[in-house]
Amino acid sequence: MSTECTQIELRFHGVKRREIRGQFNGGAISSDGGGLLLREVDKRIGLMHRLAGCFTDYRDPDLIEHGVEELVGQRIYGLALGYADLNDHEQLRRDPLLGVLVEKREPGRELLAGKSTLNRLELTPEKASAEDRYKKILLHHEGVDRLLVDLFLEAHGEAPKQIILDVDATDDPLYGQQEGRFFHAYYGHYCYLPLYIFCGEFLLCARLRSSNIDGAAGSVEELRRIVHQIRTAWPQVRILVRGDSGFCREELMAWCEGAGVDYLLGLAKNQRLQKELEPQMEAAQALYRESGQAARIFHEFVYQTRESWSQPRRVVAKAEYLEKGENPRFIVTSLKAEAWPAQPLYEKHYCARGDMENRIKEQLMLFADRTSTAYLRSNQLRLYFSSMAYVLLQMLRRLGLQGTELAAAQCATIRLRLFKIGALVRITVRKVWISLSSASPYAGLFCQIHARLAALPLRC
Repeated sequence: MSTECTQIELRFHGVKRREIRGQFNGGAISSDGGGLLLREVDKRIGLMHRLAGCFTDYRDPDLIEHGVEELVGQRIYGLALGYADLNDHEQLRRDPLLGVLVEKREPGRELLAGKSTLNRLELTPEKASAEDRYKKILLHHEGVDRLLVDLFLEAHGEAPKQIILDVDATDDPLYGQQEGRFFHAYYGHYCYLPLYIFCGEFLLCARLRSSNIDGAAGSVEELRRIVHQIRTAWPQVRILVRGDSGFCREELMAWCEGAGVDYLLGLAKNQRLQKELEPQMEAAQALYRESGQAARIFHEFVYQTRESWSQPRRVVAKAEYLEKGENPRFIVTSLKAEAWPAQPLYEKHYCARGDMENRIKEQLMLFADRTSTAYLRSNQLRLYFSSMAYVLLQMLRRLGLQGTELAAAQCATIRLRLFKIGALVRITVRKVWISLSSASPYAGLFCQIHARLAALPLRC
């Protein structure tokens, strides 16, 4: 904040007979007091420390002002608290509470990293060395990928009997000349095509990709490493891969069949499939005309494409007739009819994948689309930072919000109601005193969440 702004007196419309005047001279006050809850979550899962371990720092230790863990923490806490851009940190570096979150030795007295330092971190090269003048911090992508799965495994006290891995791709619009920029005809703009894999609310993979590829490209490789890591910890767990028709590819289904993994995938309609469904569609149309209500009939059969599929597979079809007309849908699965009859398979099992769209929306709430650097590699790092910010909030939701009014709240709602709390920070020799706003409408809930987190064991 400039000195001029601090000295300016602001006049507002008065209240009754009283004048209202303001200045930016309140001192060490932060608008993000609730960020302390995020730090408590981090102390239970060790996210910042473990993510920092995925970097190799070739800088001279005697000349380092900001350690890798501080830089990583500053960026992730910033995203979680609603600060999308590096430019925000030119002011945030003076925020005493953010200094507490990243554990500066003298929070409020030492400046945090500025935008240039954080930018050098994001521009991590494929190779780095002590001889490189500027880019001396190297990220190991495989370490971050493994950490996402490790956090998922550690969150469970015992191995579940079955897990569902939801796969999906989305568009990440681009507005510059970024590396890997291509026009995508389906989305109608230049974009990246990130691949996401979730297990419930747990994010297991966030892979940034160019958009000049099939939406399922690389999914087998990602699933192979994830399944291997999961089965190393849980050898007996049953795994189901679920996705829309964009992932109904021979390579993926054949890999699942060979790896002992079930699949449940959307299947794009064609003339052969629609012809198979004609009797059921006619029956659904008759029901609609009789009742005036939407009608659906389920049918299943064994189907094989003429060229692309290596073997026949079970297909479940929905013959639905609505006010607007026919609405046929098809899915293909390795699940047996005895365990999963056609209607519950589609309505309860397959349609549940729609919840993954809410998880992807949450990535955007944490600025996963701010991929504006020139290079694909550095944009992948930005995606990782947003992903870790999501992990932090998801763990807060899991560890602290269960059974509360915010148990199912999305990241933006949690941020608004729990984090955006005014806080006065006072630092003495032995203590950091943080006075949270007594007018906060969620003070009671805040205390309840804090008590839950405090009862959990520390990791670091």
